[in-house]
Amino acid sequence: MKRLHILLIVLTFGALFQCNAEDMPARGLCAHRGDMGTHPENTIPALVEAVRLGAHMIEFDIQFTKDGALILMHDATVDRTTNGKGKVSDLTLAEIKALDAGAKLDARFAGTRIPTFEEALAVFPRNVWLNCHLKGGAALGEATAKAIAKTGRTHQAFLAASADAAKAARAAVPGILICNMERQNGSMAYAQETIAMKAQFIQLLGKGEVPVQAVKLLKAAGVFVNYYHDETSEGLRRQWSSGVDFPLVNDLAKALPVAREFGIEPIPRQP
Repeated sequence: MKRLHILLIVLTFGALFQCNAEDMPARGLCAHRGDMGTHPENTIPALVEAVRLGAHMIEFDIQFTKDGALILMHDATVDRTTNGKGKVSDLTLAEIKALDAGAKLDARFAGTRIPTFEEALAVFPRNVWLNCHLKGGAALGEATAKAIAKTGRTHQAFLAASADAAKAARAAVPGILICNMERQNGSMAYAQETIAMKAQFIQLLGKGEVPVQAVKLLKAAGVFVNYYHDETSEGLRRQWSSGVDFPLVNDLAKALPVAREFGIEPIPRQP
């Protein structure tokens, strides 16, 4: 009986320290593919560096290997970022894991491996947004949503996905968070579609100009606004001044001084 009481106390206090969606950052910087300006993109070193610098959101790309494993990789092939060649979809997880994903950027990263989604999740604190950009359709949406639920990350991880991937993810995990990536012709149409599908995030695409009326509509509906891509000081100021919540940046350290102008401090790491 005494053991049961101790267990109940541990579970109660553990629950108090779990983050909810309400505790997550309201705005800040999104580290694009981790801190890819200084570290190999979509790898553990890049993700850990983004956490160390205090990113409020971390974006990374997910796709299937030939044998159905979830890995982090942006391109359809491994050619650009590794010492290998070929389509990700034609390679098994074992073949992917044999590749060097760091040496092409800098010799000091030699031996860096491509992580699985589960390996990536393990390095993240629970108080930053996880922007999971899906490089695939319905099957990938379902599998990724299930992995997020299994690891207890539904309060912070959202799927930046096509409509079919989002639909499958919601069928598998009804409460999964969605970022609408079905970019419509015209920012207002894109915003209206995002609100209609009850997505929690949108990602605007541009070179610095912000569609202010669309952003106002989105903010009134409670949608978080991500923006890709202009990380110049002027561009960041314009985005935050226009209501954008999370600009995507490749070099977090360079963007932090501008964030501080808007009262945005690096996020303290939590376990």
